Amino acid sequence: MTPSPTSPGRTDPILQRLMALHPKSIDLSLGRMYGLLGKLGDPHRNLPPVIHVAGTNGKGSVIAYMRAILEAAGYGVHVYTSPHLVRFNERIRLAAPGGGELIGEDALARILEECEQANGPDPITYFEITTAAAFVAFSRHPADILLLETGLGGRLDATNVIDRPVMTVITPVSHDHHQYLGDDLGGIAAEKAGILKAGVPAVIAGQPDAAMAAIAARASEVGAPLHRSGDAWTESLTDAGFRWSDGAIVHDLPRPALPGAHQIHNAGCAVKALSLLPHLKLDDTAFARGMTTVSWPARMQRLTRGPLLDLLPRGSELWLDGGHNGAAGEALAAILGGGRPEAARNRPLHLVAGMLNSKEPDDFLTPLAPYVRSMQCIAIPGEAASFPAEHIRGVASRIGFAADCADSPAGAVAAIAREAGTTPVQVLICGSLYLAGKILADHA
Repeated sequence: MTPSPTSPGRTDPILQRLMALHPKSIDLSLGRMYGLLGKLGDPHRNLPPVIHVAGTNGKGSVIAYMRAILEAAGYGVHVYTSPHLVRFNERIRLAAPGGGELIGEDALARILEECEQANGPDPITYFEITTAAAFVAFSRHPADILLLETGLGGRLDATNVIDRPVMTVITPVSHDHHQYLGDDLGGIAAEKAGILKAGVPAVIAGQPDAAMAAIAARASEVGAPLHRSGDAWTESLTDAGFRWSDGAIVHDLPRPALPGAHQIHNAGCAVKALSLLPHLKLDDTAFARGMTTVSWPARMQRLTRGPLLDLLPRGSELWLDGGHNGAAGEALAAILGGGRPEAARNRPLHLVAGMLNSKEPDDFLTPLAPYVRSMQCIAIPGEAASFPAEHIRGVASRIGFAADCADSPAGAVAAIAREAGTTPVQVLICGSLYLAGKILADHA
């Protein structure tokens, strides 16, 4: 699905025009991308060293850890991620003194128009032409490194025109985007492994057996040295945080600012990837500071102000998470079951959930059922590809949730507040990054 652009100002009409250049929202291919980049002077060949990241879950978090560590050490870091939550500009972060900055509205508009003019009427997808725009922006600003996230897949992803990254990373692979990648986990992993390159070290997070076998087969085929979680490094919890070790080097690091046991593993992947690049000068201080300063919105993010929180009884907590597949549901369940303080675990937890109709609500919701008092089901505001609230409620009821429907996020939270009376509660809004973006827009 192609998201609706929500960035204000000059870029709105440009982004709308770009969406109309191709009749399909996603059509995996590299030919159109190479053609447009050629017209633009091949900006992808004038970039700082690239760390290319693919996977199903955790891509953005691993990139967030790497950025935090590198910036703590004083490096200039470009970052490309997707989708955005509130403004399209979030996808393109440019290196700047004291930390990166999102590309400015005027600069983005100029580059988008340049790409639009270079492409002309030729068919191209939204992701392809905006990725080309990102490469143009990155090529014109100095940086020490570029952290580059795939959109989906890997082999035919628009970002895979980078033929010589300095590092590749594959985060945990699970089922998602089945309409494009299929339902076979080995096949999905093989697509993700399409970013592996001959002689380029690859850091591989913990994987299901079928996914790891497919990744290893691709690595052997192209000659990419693998560094696998559990073999090349380990993480173990400590009272103060966690210990990272590769057998020769040990880092005792504080607990990451992003909650959840899965974030320890994401952090460990980031540490391993950066440790394999000898030109980087990173010490324990940079690694530790990266753990405590990392930020990645809508990943079990607590909202501390705003109109939805104001609807709830005093002392309540409002949380937001954009996870939307089975693996994300399991990660959330681990937090809800044991990753919260005891006082929080004893407080009633209520869900507000909306999901895109390309996702599998059963897979996402089933792990959460044991921890939830009630659930309000909504359609994602303004998203034509959202499941209707009634569909989500039907799935939730079959699983065992006490579920009802609401006409909006505010209506859902108000219903929870009426049931709670004066008793403080916890509310988790979840099921979609697009829903998370709508919530954050209202709480900015």
